[in-house]
Amino acid sequence: MATIVFYSVNKTAHTAARRCLTSPLKGLASAGESVSRLASTHSRSVPLLPGTRWFSRGTGVRFMSHGTAGRSGNTRRGALALSGAAAVTAAAAVAGFLANTDHFQRAEMATRVPRAAKETGEEADILQRCRGFMSPPVTDISVLQGNKDEMRTKMEMLIMETQADFCKALEKVDGGEFRVDRWKRKEGGGGISCVMQDGKVFEKAGVNVSVVFGNLTEEAAKQMRSRGKVLKGKDGKLPFVAMGVSSVIHPKNPHIPTVHFNYRYFEIEEEDGTKQWWFGGGTDLTPVYIDKEDAFHFHNTLKEACDKHHPQYYPDFKKWCDRYFYVRHRGETRGIGGIFFDDLDSPNQEEVFSFVKSCAHTVVPCYLPIVYKHLNDSFSDEEKDWQQVRRGRYVEFNLVYDRGVKFGLATPGSRIESILMSLPLTAR
Repeated sequence: MATIVFYSVNKTAHTAARRCLTSPLKGLASAGESVSRLASTHSRSVPLLPGTRWFSRGTGVRFMSHGTAGRSGNTRRGALALSGAAAVTAAAAVAGFLANTDHFQRAEMATRVPRAAKETGEEADILQRCRGFMSPPVTDISVLQGNKDEMRTKMEMLIMETQADFCKALEKVDGGEFRVDRWKRKEGGGGISCVMQDGKVFEKAGVNVSVVFGNLTEEAAKQMRSRGKVLKGKDGKLPFVAMGVSSVIHPKNPHIPTVHFNYRYFEIEEEDGTKQWWFGGGTDLTPVYIDKEDAFHFHNTLKEACDKHHPQYYPDFKKWCDRYFYVRHRGETRGIGGIFFDDLDSPNQEEVFSFVKSCAHTVVPCYLPIVYKHLNDSFSDEEKDWQQVRRGRYVEFNLVYDRGVKFGLATPGSRIESILMSLPLTAR
């Protein structure tokens, strides 16, 4: 069971932390500035605020809140190239980080899917795909085979594959193994929680799948109506199905960013038998120290996935992400953003699912190259302390504002440990 330890922060450190996240960065080029001016920021330390300095290392940029702690051993693996145009895009992404915009029930160890005696056609395809999962899917395989054309089946297969692909990529870099637990919800459905803790690279890595169904509670329905949903239940009941994959990765090294992603599908049956459906999700990055190359690589990977479907998806969903991951009571953004969308139900179900699938397929390529790049970076005690403060902000956002946490806590029978999986082991 994860233990979360909160340390108090002295007033000076707290003030420095607030300054760091709310003040505009001088010397950082905006999207419209010339590449030559942007490049000049790499060759000098630019004074920012009392007690702060801009540290450059090649094309990587770090922002320190206090002191002048240095580091050595700059071994880089899988270094990312940064062109002039890339630098401008990265600068815009970093600017978004600093902009003040609005915005265990019973668990059982999972077993592998047994090999069937006979496999033909689509059934063989589903069985074969299931063998690559971290656990058998939440829904019985025979049910999935019998309903292979339904969106519920397609989405469950996608989230199971996303969980498996990401877990295996993280195990490869860390050398550890995920603990896989299946859990059941007596009201309907269940999930698969994969957690790797105290590894060589990751302090805590969680990748969860949930597939739940039943009747929507009034509190959950109220949250949805507040977003403009018109929900008409029969005898006060709203049958629903909700499924998704979510992950939060907290590395040990403060120079490896925290990453979060979530992709989900929701379906509600109304009194006349019609169904409302929508998709939501996104991926965002929270670095402790900003690196322009990392920012560009992360955002560009997401942009390429979005551009396959609509030219406005990336700019619109990037802005939505910046607004959503905003810690209002602090006046700070949570990270350098990414993409975020919710209630997506057009132009049609298949096209939206295709878009969500493209986004889910980016979770490994947008993050793992950054992990490998900083794998051997050394760090000081001061840098580790600052990581703890930034994690504290992460916790504040998740407990106060996050929609998934709110919905999960408002859903009877939800597994609290899985809902709060995003919390780090330690924070300050």
